[in-house]
Amino acid sequence: MRRWNGWGDTAIEQPLKPEALGFLADIVGPGTAPNDAAYEAALAQVAAQASRLPPHPLIDTSPGARLAASFGQSCADWLRLRFGALGRVSDGVAFPETRETVRELLGWAQAHGVSVRPCGGASSVVGHLSPAGDKPVLTMNLTRMMRLTALDRDAQLATFEAGVLGPDLEAQLRAHGYTLGHFPQSFEYSTLGGWVVTRSSGQQSSRFGRIEQLFAGGHLETPSGPLDLPTFPASAAGPDLREWVLGSEGRFGVLTEATVRVTRLLEAEQFIGVFFPDWARAQAAVQALAQARIGLSMMRLANPIETLTTLKLAGHAAAIGWLERYLALRGAGADKCLLFAGFTGSKAQLRAMRRQAGAIIRAHGGVSTGQLLGEKWRANRFRGVYLRNSLWTAGYAVDTMETACDWPRVAPMMAAIETAGRDALATFGERTHCYTHLSHVYPQGSSVYSTFVFRVGPDFETSFARWQALKRAVSQAIVARGGTITHQHGVGQDHAPWLAAEKGAAGLAMLDAVRRQLDPHGVMTPGNLFGDRD
Repeated sequence: MRRWNGWGDTAIEQPLKPEALGFLADIVGPGTAPNDAAYEAALAQVAAQASRLPPHPLIDTSPGARLAASFGQSCADWLRLRFGALGRVSDGVAFPETRETVRELLGWAQAHGVSVRPCGGASSVVGHLSPAGDKPVLTMNLTRMMRLTALDRDAQLATFEAGVLGPDLEAQLRAHGYTLGHFPQSFEYSTLGGWVVTRSSGQQSSRFGRIEQLFAGGHLETPSGPLDLPTFPASAAGPDLREWVLGSEGRFGVLTEATVRVTRLLEAEQFIGVFFPDWARAQAAVQALAQARIGLSMMRLANPIETLTTLKLAGHAAAIGWLERYLALRGAGADKCLLFAGFTGSKAQLRAMRRQAGAIIRAHGGVSTGQLLGEKWRANRFRGVYLRNSLWTAGYAVDTMETACDWPRVAPMMAAIETAGRDALATFGERTHCYTHLSHVYPQGSSVYSTFVFRVGPDFETSFARWQALKRAVSQAIVARGGTITHQHGVGQDHAPWLAAEKGAAGLAMLDAVRRQLDPHGVMTPGNLFGDRD
């Protein structure tokens, strides 16, 4: 069963080792376990907010359905749920099963002055699901629209209903010998439609492509009528309308169907762990690997603080101690940086990639530990996020911020983000543990993905103020140094105040013009992308 106020399945736990708790207490301060609100109390809060929706046979206005529809997985969502400070919630939830039903519900919403908020797996970390605006809110949950409707083996195109969850999508493809290869950390609880409309990036996007390379076409239901996006291998016929759907976050309509470019199941895959002596040589190595275009499926490079944190949180102190002594003898001491690299393809391709990558790694002082650490990473690739539950229980909150920038800006950006996070919490007399990795590496530059662990306050107001200060300071540091406000999480409502720094006034006007064309009565997802400008 899925947790109502945390991440993932209630049957899965990722307990913190005692040495990990001691490490955090030394760096951030001792945590105090919060007194979580009870589910029954949350339901009572929802029930006290009478639904403002007119009756409709497809709409569920029960407190449980409305509670689940109103929150994602952002730090702000967690604080509201855990402290029982819910605020406004959705007025009702519909579970359409066909595009015709979606069209009917959009017409009904427009006729009754209702705003519609599409929802998939509710894994958003930037406030996509929070009700906004003055109108009654209908959440349209698409997860019953999950079928593979067409598979073109010659063109390697698969068409799915957009509400299909990651594991179900891969299972349906693998039954035919194919894969999409899109594996974000939220894979188990996110949907194809959500990936498209937030411009998602999977952990192995270097091999399979980000979602914008995988999304070939689809069907969008808008308040002004349907929009079909045919598939082409390439086209020079004016601006690509797919780009208006990618990253649209529900502002232009409801994506009901997506055709994606799939790949035949590959013969072999390996993940390895490599340690570099310091950040300068580590960054130079991954830059060289990316620009050599060897074809690695993944590079994930942790800075020294994240490397230390990874080893501390792993427990197994004796084994880690032996590893660190060995690495020190090889020149990778206190400032070491851990790279996980993925190799995916035929056995012959893997041999060639390992040979080419190995030469570059050795030239930059890298020490390979083979597949042992890499395979442990693969085994837990979707489990690491469960640490959020254990950290909260120990009295610590977690937030992540990410951006992307060109290579000359990467190291300064990393430093600025971490400094901004530490300084923001220092104004409250608190410390935060900041660490960073490059989650996706390109020839031009890289993502910069930072994590912040800080103590939960004694109440919602204190904790929320700490989070707001952190979000504001880090976002301002990102845009001030020319980074995108989001590389893979989307904009939602949390990042909307900083979108103008990237798009400019003319760009926002263009986006708003499309929104008004497709949604003249303002039915779709107020707050997302444009924020207070709605």
